[in-house]
Amino acid sequence: MKNEKPPLLEFNRLTVVKGGRKVLDSLSLKIYEGDNMAILGPNGAGKSSLIKVITKEYYPIHADKSCSFWIWGQDQWNVFELRKLLGIVSNDLQAACTRDTSGLDVVLSGFFSSIGLYKERLTPKMKKKAQEAIDFLEIRPLQHRNMNEMSSGEARRFLIARALVHAPKALILDEPTNNLDLHAMYKFTDMIRKITKSGTSVILVTQNLSDIIPEIKRVILMKGGKLYQDGAKDSVLTSGNISKLFGSPVEITTKKGYYYALRA
Repeated sequence: MKNEKPPLLEFNRLTVVKGGRKVLDSLSLKIYEGDNMAILGPNGAGKSSLIKVITKEYYPIHADKSCSFWIWGQDQWNVFELRKLLGIVSNDLQAACTRDTSGLDVVLSGFFSSIGLYKERLTPKMKKKAQEAIDFLEIRPLQHRNMNEMSSGEARRFLIARALVHAPKALILDEPTNNLDLHAMYKFTDMIRKITKSGTSVILVTQNLSDIIPEIKRVILMKGGKLYQDGAKDSVLTSGNISKLFGSPVEITTKKGYYYALRA
């Protein structure tokens, strides 16, 4: 049934060159609305470059007419349309938002696709939606604290609330557990599971196998800017595939729906 709609994201023979090197190499991929999926790969695999194509920080080279990138069946869009389809939370965004601005103001700034806040343009509806997102993520007690006074995990939850105010079809999280301690990582993954159960699709972009929550059913492996594997989680996350992907022999084990890599 989902194939009756255009893919949420569609990349066809996408190539991006930076510094004389192909960071994405003729990559083709379709992601549909409703997919909970992970894109897994080592440093330098091209994962973050893929996100930067979506946010128009990187532009593909058009080596041939078949090279294309579509969002919801369209190859042209603006940021105000995009935020209703995709919420994107990256480490670059977190660095930009780590300042003496309250968590609440950062969430409200999502309505303007800005870091600063235009308070004179705020409406009661915007304030209500922001508070609903904050309450959903259970961070109301922190909302008046400045972002540069929060832990990494706390700040990241406000950035996710910032994305959720638009009720996007999917939420893209780039290396979501970087710089989180064990307790913060557990709280964060619990929150992501809550988001998937609310009906918002989650696309995790990560190098950490343990980020892949049980609700994720599809996994894509990337290496050297190319698609390495794509399929159902249990068929992709094998000892052989992960050993080759990271260039280190590992044995994959599972527990309570989570996957872990042990040194072989």
